[in-house]
Amino acid sequence: MSRLLSVLLLILAAALPARAEPVDVETLSSHIFAPMSLGSQISDDGVYELLNSGGAHAGYVFQTEPMAPLPGFSGAPINMLVVLDLDGRFLDVKLLNHNEPIFVSGLGEAPFHAFMEQYRGHSISDSLVVGTPYGGGSEGSGLVYLDGVTKATASVRIAHESILAAALQVAREKMGGVASGPPAFPDPTVDEALTWDDAVAQGLITRHTVSNAEVQALFAGTVWDDDDPDALDEPEAPYLDLWIADLGPRSIARAVLAPGTLAELDRFTEISTFDEPILVVETARHGLVSPDFVRNTAPDWIGAEQNGFPIALRDADLFVELSPDAPEALHDGRALILRTDRRLGFDPAAPWTVNVQSVREHGMFQPEIGHVTLTAQHQTPERFFTRPGVVERLSPFEEAIRNREGDLIVLAGFLTLLLPVLFFAQSRLAGLRAFTPVRLMILAGVLGFVGWWGQGQLSIVTPLAALQTAMAGGSFAFLLYDPFGLLVWAGAIAGFVLWGRGLFCGWLCPFGAMQEFAHHLGRLLRLPKWEPSRAWDQRMKKVKYLALFGLVAVTVIRPEHMDKAAEIEPFKTAITTFFLREWYYAAYAALWLALGMFVFKGFCRYLCPLGALMAIGGMLRLRRWIPRRIECGSPCQLCAVKCQYGAIRKTGAVQYDECFQCLDCVTIHDDETRCVPLILKGRSGQRRPRATGHPNTVPAE
Repeated sequence: MSRLLSVLLLILAAALPARAEPVDVETLSSHIFAPMSLGSQISDDGVYELLNSGGAHAGYVFQTEPMAPLPGFSGAPINMLVVLDLDGRFLDVKLLNHNEPIFVSGLGEAPFHAFMEQYRGHSISDSLVVGTPYGGGSEGSGLVYLDGVTKATASVRIAHESILAAALQVAREKMGGVASGPPAFPDPTVDEALTWDDAVAQGLITRHTVSNAEVQALFAGTVWDDDDPDALDEPEAPYLDLWIADLGPRSIARAVLAPGTLAELDRFTEISTFDEPILVVETARHGLVSPDFVRNTAPDWIGAEQNGFPIALRDADLFVELSPDAPEALHDGRALILRTDRRLGFDPAAPWTVNVQSVREHGMFQPEIGHVTLTAQHQTPERFFTRPGVVERLSPFEEAIRNREGDLIVLAGFLTLLLPVLFFAQSRLAGLRAFTPVRLMILAGVLGFVGWWGQGQLSIVTPLAALQTAMAGGSFAFLLYDPFGLLVWAGAIAGFVLWGRGLFCGWLCPFGAMQEFAHHLGRLLRLPKWEPSRAWDQRMKKVKYLALFGLVAVTVIRPEHMDKAAEIEPFKTAITTFFLREWYYAAYAALWLALGMFVFKGFCRYLCPLGALMAIGGMLRLRRWIPRRIECGSPCQLCAVKCQYGAIRKTGAVQYDECFQCLDCVTIHDDETRCVPLILKGRSGQRRPRATGHPNTVPAE
């Protein structure tokens, strides 16, 4: 064994795992469909421009692997394409390449692709989490839940974190104005009795006027200098008389709008809870929009910005009637209620700017279009708004725990009962008249709850992925995305110290439980049982170490084939997918179960690479926990003969690296009708020394 470990260490030191590479620009471009297209690369980490049909910048295209290379369960990152618009909304998320075993040759990629589709339409400002609402539901929590993929929750969570990490990095670098948390919103508890005059006096309504002369001065010296005769004839007349009010606060809306429009606005805000309504009224000659403007779209002559970043405005398509207290000129003016999404970075309580385009045409047949920008500042006092505490997402590990809280409690309770019983009362447990039915009931629970329901079947894939991550100097965070499996691992590793490999292989392995049931079925059917000789049994048990060695070699040298090589384990087929896979995988798993009716737990004993790893981990065992007597091995061979695992040598010593903790030998040891030394003692009436597990009373291992 030491030579094998030395060879493994030499291989690990001599090689590094290959790393998945991002796709090339041609492949990336093929995923962008008309009317959009892929523009030029604008950053070293592979961020590209998204272009609209007119060739204008419309968003960003990037892959997650260069910016957020979180390792998956294969050890390699999951690479996804993300397309964001300029407002930080997901236009598309697509799976590009990955090596997650559960999707590569288990569930298939369709569920993974379906998961990605859920991002469309959501904003990077949304608090997106994978799972289902916890803690009383999601009402008012600010969280947006994405449905995970049953049996692959850990891989899905890793993909989700990669998407968010990459998208937020792009947002910070390219879209600094996009909010990363919940915005301020109108405080419904603020109810001030205001009139129109009050609103004007307190600066709740902004009025900005621009004369013809001021506009003319902006066009002076250009080809459009003489293209507005009205401006030249009446230089002091108003060109723009713009009134601006934020209608989000109810008190302001009530002071500014007529009751009918106020009621219509209330209905609008009930539906569009994140939209901030903005009133703009213009009474001079400019107007608000061009003759080509279409309702419910972005106004073509009006824009806004805050902190140097654009604010997306859109017509709310509401009929506007102002308060009777408004000046008469305003009733005759042109009014619009625009809306902007607070989640996209707009802070209604901070200063912001309205930009109005003044447009002129020069020439008659193919006129040249020119414009200048007229700006107006507006700010609504902080007192009308509330700023909720930032909706802090739990860490991925905490989210995973919350979403599996019930299962984790049941599993923890099961381990809390099982481990003390095995540690303090194993002889009493083994001595039960109904020990075999009790053991089978426990194994049925392990198969049904830990395996099929909880998806807690441990696999060699996890330690191999950890090995690959360690060699690449990556993060082991992926281990935290499956807390249920992590708890099973914790129990198995704790068992190394107390029992060696026996705790997991004998009590916690769902496929091992299936093999044991197959054995009992074979006995019920009176099928012949085949057991190799002691010599061949020992030889064949070394095969599982060769299987482990081969998997480690594949992981180190050709990691892209690791998921296929790991199919030597039938766990994914039998436990994860309920045999719903390609026929050859199902046939392979069924073959081992069928053989289990003739050969006792043949896969576990002879081929299981995870069992080999568990046996190596069992070297941490600190005690000999199986009681022995001086007579064990000489003259008594009963335990050695009855041990179906072949884990007791002729000397009577227990071979703990092959012991599955079935407790059959413990049952015999304490049974006065079966243990030969006890039978002889009873017949002779002589008291013989009884072993307590102390090394000097146990034959050497």
